[in-house]
Amino acid sequence: MTAVFAVLSAMSLVVLDAGMLNVALPVLSERLAVAPSQAILTVTAYQAGLVMALLPAGALGERFGLRRIFVLGVSLFALASLACAAAPGLGWLVAARLIQGLGGAAVMALGVALLRQALPPDRLGAAIGWNALTVALASATAPALGAAILAAASWRGLFLANLPIVALSLLAARGLPAGRGAVRRIDPVAMLLNATGFGFFILAVARAPTHPIQAALAAAAGLVGFVLLVRRETGKVAPLIPLDLLRQPTFRLSVAASICCFMGQALGLLSLPFLLHQQGFDPLATGLRLMVWPLAVALTAPVAGRLADRLSTDGLCAAGGTTLSLGLAGAALAPPGLTLICLGLSGVGFGLFQSPNNRNLFLSAPADRSGAAGGLQATARVTGQTLGSLAATVLFGLGSEAPSLALGLGAALALTAGCVSLARGAPSQRSTTAS
Repeated sequence: MTAVFAVLSAMSLVVLDAGMLNVALPVLSERLAVAPSQAILTVTAYQAGLVMALLPAGALGERFGLRRIFVLGVSLFALASLACAAAPGLGWLVAARLIQGLGGAAVMALGVALLRQALPPDRLGAAIGWNALTVALASATAPALGAAILAAASWRGLFLANLPIVALSLLAARGLPAGRGAVRRIDPVAMLLNATGFGFFILAVARAPTHPIQAALAAAAGLVGFVLLVRRETGKVAPLIPLDLLRQPTFRLSVAASICCFMGQALGLLSLPFLLHQQGFDPLATGLRLMVWPLAVALTAPVAGRLADRLSTDGLCAAGGTTLSLGLAGAALAPPGLTLICLGLSGVGFGLFQSPNNRNLFLSAPADRSGAAGGLQATARVTGQTLGSLAATVLFGLGSEAPSLALGLGAALALTAGCVSLARGAPSQRSTTAS
């Protein structure tokens, strides 16, 4: 249980920090005397650091030991939090947020991989369910916690609030399996190409709404980086981009399903506040209604995790994707009085999908490639959320029907995630043998 607490506390740290800062963006803009668009750079910098470091964190974990790199990531996150709290201006804060993202990447990439090392296969689904519960509760409470801290202290208190959680996580990390790592070559050039590709990808997404030409150039530069990376990594026994794992149909389809599901989630969560506003709800009523989604995930994910240890993960994921699709489509088409039910249905579907899909993904990879599997799983999540945000940005340029259109697209993607899961055709027990 100590190992589980170490992972879950660190995961809550990463989620709470991101959620609390989103609430503080208007305050940051005012206190630092910068435009709102500049304040958002603190979010973009964190996302860039996160996505650039997920795959390298997995590779470093396999080379030097998962626990060692996990502890290093939590420690780096803590030091960057102190730097954020001491920031004299926006430039310092943005740089510190980038470093926070690097530390957070180690937590996201290696957390479930460490749970796989610490627990027997027949308990992994339940542990992943508890992880999903932790993320959902942290997501639900982060805005209120951030607002409470801002009411009692300055914005710097948001980053100092991370330190007690860091201390608990590092103390509990002593119970994680040590692991000696594997003999493999770390390729700095591959890591640089990975950072280039994902860095330009994030830049393209950030610039797309206001500077489409710059966004297109950044996307082209990112694509070149990815092409060069794949060419460099092809043929390696343990490549930075886990091409060896992606050759396995079960693993590949689990990654594809995850991307589709997170795209649907992002489209839903970005569109629903606008839909509720159109339906006449004030900000407080909107916020309270939106809490139904993460709370439904929190209730569903642990149950789904336990079921995934006993039943077919493909059927559970298909049911989850279908339920999420029904919730999103219902929100777009149903009268306002049913929106709350649709939000709950969406949360149940998302929770029912994620735990079994992640269990299937990890157990379809060899145990010595758990770090790479964790890095790619986290990358799939961030990629799906980013692509969903970009799709929402494009749709919101189409007028007042944009929220309903975005929800419809989200529903289609969620249903696609369920269909892709059925295409795996692999029962839960067969994947267990891969461990």
